[in-house]
Parts: sequence; structure tokens; C-alpha cells
Amino acid sequence: MKLSKSFAALLGTLALPTAMAGVYPQCPSDVTALGTDSVDPATGLTLRTYTPPGGNRKVCLHVVAGDGWQVLGDGRQAYGFGFAAAQGVDEQVMINGTAAAKFPAPTITFMEGDEVWLSLTNVGMIHRPDLFDQHSVHWHGYPQASAIFDGVPQASATVQMGSTFTYYYKVNDPGTFMWHCHVEATEHMEMGMLGMLNVLPRQNGSARTNDGKTFTRFAYNDGDGSTGYDREFSLQMGAVDSNFHELHELVQPLPFLELKGDFTQLNGRGYPMTTLENQADMPVGPDAPALSQQLHSVLRATAGDRVLLRLTNLSVDAYYTLTAMGLPMRIVGRGAYIARGPAGDSWAHNTASVTLGGGDGVDLLIDTRGVAPGTYYLYTTNLNFLSNGANEDRGGLMTTFVLQ
Repeated sequence: MKLSKSFAALLGTLALPTAMAGVYPQCPSDVTALGTDSVDPATGLTLRTYTPPGGNRKVCLHVVAGDGWQVLGDGRQAYGFGFAAAQGVDEQVMINGTAAAKFPAPTITFMEGDEVWLSLTNVGMIHRPDLFDQHSVHWHGYPQASAIFDGVPQASATVQMGSTFTYYYKVNDPGTFMWHCHVEATEHMEMGMLGMLNVLPRQNGSARTNDGKTFTRFAYNDGDGSTGYDREFSLQMGAVDSNFHELHELVQPLPFLELKGDFTQLNGRGYPMTTLENQADMPVGPDAPALSQQLHSVLRATAGDRVLLRLTNLSVDAYYTLTAMGLPMRIVGRGAYIARGPAGDSWAHNTASVTLGGGDGVDLLIDTRGVAPGTYYLYTTNLNFLSNGANEDRGGLMTTFVLQ
């Protein structure tokens, strides 16, 4: 029996006093008073930013953690846990965050040098009122997190249901990172509490010429323009074990030992849904109050562009290999580090495919000079991952690269 709609209706009738809401995100007063908001149109995530004279940029953002539903590649609905952009203020954050989990979590972008206040509100699991799970934010690969802000429950703060906690970060390192819940990590990550987090280098905005072309945007502080690009895309590889999610929804014992993703995905969707660029074309789960899979995976560029592809794998049980037939790929970073040794020697290299384990990420440059316009495919060479569950006819880890 599905309880979500009735519980949501009941919650919507409650008029909680502000003092009981527990939604108290922290943000410096100068950011609150003088900052400006930028909203990601794809995810609704709002960054409030302020740069004091002669200082680094300050950033405040607010996300919620709860449950929700997504649509699998065969059209079935799957229950899960996830993050979403906070909407509203005070108790409205709790109400609007109910059943609003997004798959994957909104992609977050910071700048090197930022001071960040990231507030997390735990709205609880409306479909599983028997659970009182805490949640946290773990910035995977970030080398300088204070212990209390690292998100690992054995040594860090975690967020109780109905409460809010604000994490603080001083962003000193550019690169491609990931963020996820680290409470009961295997379960919460399998259920969908994961996303990408990109940090832009200080070198951005300055001009560097490399291989006959001048760039002003870079993956890293390379000094020579070797990581420069014209367009940038983020792709998160992962999977859903539909049996695990179904048993979770039915409040049954969970088969951790048998975890095996049967619906592989890019940015939370399986092919051909990866290619639905208009959110209005994406199906919504019957129990989801709104679209939960907001991010498509189509890469678009103009012939001659150099494209940065930030690629990560946040699967809890599988390695994936991705290739791009007809497109030259060059690895320029891995694990949020530029492809250079301690002495500065470059190990950047061309490749026909890239293999990533869980928690791994790479930065790839695709140089389209000399590449004919057309539609190319990015897909896994693991043929068993090119399916949507039992449907073996085209699905899973595949999307398109459209060159005009």
C-alpha cells in the first residue's frame, strides 16, 4: 500500500509555528544583506553570493534531503532517497521538500577561493515514516574538509529529521568532485543520494593559447592552456538495483549482499531518456509530485570546439567503461588533480575509452577540430550495461554528442 499521497496531503494541512520548524540555515550577514542570487534553471538550486572588496567570494546555498520516486528505463517507478534544492523559507522548506528528492542531486559549481556555507535540512522520508535516518553531506575527494564537516558519521555532524545543519568549506582546489550522503553509505548512495560538484580554477578569465587556440576557461590552473575548453558538460554514471529499491518501498529486509544494478544510468536516466533535452518530455513517476530526473545527458557543440567532459562514477557495486566512437578523447585530470606528477611532468594522454570504479572521476577533453558534424554516441563497452532491466534492446549507459 502506498502511503505517500495521503501523508503528503496530511502534511500540507499542518500549520507549524516557525519556532518548531527547525529550519535555520546559516549565512553571513553581509551575504544575506548584500548578496545576489543565481538560480540554476535546470535544478532550481540557488546560490547567494557576495564578494567583499579585496576578498574572496562568499557563497550560501540550501538543500534538502528526503525521499521520492524516479522512472526507470522500462517505464516502471522506483522509490529512492535523494537531495533537492530547498524551496521557500521556514516550514515551507519542509513541506516543499517532501517527496521531492532529485536523481541525481543538483550539480553544484563553486570557484576556487570561495568560502561556502551549505545548509542541509533533513525533511524525513514521507513514504517510510518508520525510518528516522540521519543524513549528511560528504564532499568526496575534497582534501581539506574539517572533521566535523566531512559527513562521515563516525567523526562528523549528521542531520536529524526535521533539523538543519550548515557546513562550511574553504574551497582551495579546482577539479571535478562528487557529493553524497555518508550515513549508512551503501544504502543511502544506492537509493540515490549523490551528485556532482565542480570547482572552477582561478585561472578562468585569463587568456592562454594552446595548440593554436586561445581559451579563457580551464579545468585546472595549468599555466599553458592545456586544459582550456569552449564548452563544458558533466555526466554521472550509476545504476539502480530495482529489486533493492522495490523491497525498500515495501518495507522488507534489504539484500545488501546481492546488490547489482540492473538499470544503468547517465545523470539519473537510462537511454533513450538520456536524450530528452526538454524537461516537459520526461515522464514523471505516478507518486512523484514533480519531475525528479531533471538532468539530460546530451552534449552539444559547434565544429572546432574543445569540449570538457567531467565524468564520474558513483555506483556502489560496478566499474563502467565509456567510449565515444569517432571522437578523440584526452585525459587531462583524474581524481580532481591535473594530469601532472609532483615535478610537473604531464601524464595527460589520448584514449579511446575510460574505465571508472565507484567514487572515481576524470576530466576529458574532446577536440572537435577536423571532426565531421553529425551525431555521435557515448556509450559503455560493457554490453550488459546497455539495457534497461530485462529489456536488452538499447538502454542504460548511452547518450549522444551532437556536433553542428
